[in-house]
Amino acid sequence: MLKEIKEISIEGTIVIDLNKAVDISISFKTGIEQVNCFYAPFFDSIPVKAGAFIGSVKEGGPVNFSNVKLNVHGNGTHTECVGHITDEFISVNEILKNYVFKNHLCSVYPTKRDDGDLVIERFTLEQLLADVVSETLTIRTLPNPISKKKKHYSGTNPTYLSEEAMEFIVQKGFKHILVDFPSVDREEDEGRLLAHRAFWKGERAKTCTITELVYVPEDFPDGDNILFLHLAPLDLDAVPSRPILYQLKNDQYTQK
Repeated sequence: MLKEIKEISIEGTIVIDLNKAVDISISFKTGIEQVNCFYAPFFDSIPVKAGAFIGSVKEGGPVNFSNVKLNVHGNGTHTECVGHITDEFISVNEILKNYVFKNHLCSVYPTKRDDGDLVIERFTLEQLLADVVSETLTIRTLPNPISKKKKHYSGTNPTYLSEEAMEFIVQKGFKHILVDFPSVDREEDEGRLLAHRAFWKGERAKTCTITELVYVPEDFPDGDNILFLHLAPLDLDAVPSRPILYQLKNDQYTQK
C-alpha cells in the first residue's frame, strides 16, 4: 500500500506538514451572511425545475441539482489577471501555470488619510518588507475580526493600496499578491485603477495575478510560508479561488 504522505519537501530545503493546511478563502455561499461588495447581486443557488422534476432532495427531488448565480468580483475570494482591465479577453487560467509558491504574510495597519480613506502606504510596506524576498505576498489588514468573512462592503470605501505602495510591491519582485479587502484600488476612483495598472505594467501582465477578499486567521503567524493557489476551471478574467497556506517546519525559515 502507498504510505500516507504527511509532509513534503520543496527544493530539498522547505518542509511543510500537509495535515496543517489553513484555508484563507471566503466561500461563495447563499444567505445574508455572505461577503459582498461593489453592489453585486448576492450569490445564490437555485434548484433546477423542469416539468415534474425539481433538483432538490428537500423538496422531493431525487438529487440536488442547482443553477448557481454569482459575481466573481463581488461574492467571495477570487483571483484575477490583467484581463480584468483590458478590452482583450484574457483568462486567468491561461496566466497562472504554477500553483505552489513561497509566500510572505504581512500584517498591516492602514494609514488614515486626512480625507478619511484607509490606505496601505508605501512607507509602511518599506518598513515591513525591507528584507523580504518571495514570489507572493499576502496582506492581512489590522484589526482582523472574523466578521470580514460576511461583511457587506458596498458604499463603505474599504481599505486599498496606494499607487506608490503597489509600485514598491512590483519593485520587490512579488508576482502574485493576496489581500483581505475587496480591491487593491479605491472603491470609487473614476475608473483610474491606479494600483491595478501599476501591478500589471509591462511584461508582468503576462504572468502576475491579484487575489482579493481572502481571510487569514488571527493565529497564523506573519512571515514566510508556502501557498497553494487553487483556481476554479472557468474561462474568465477572474475566477473563484481557494488559497491554502502551510507553515514551514524548517528552523531556517521561521518567522522574521
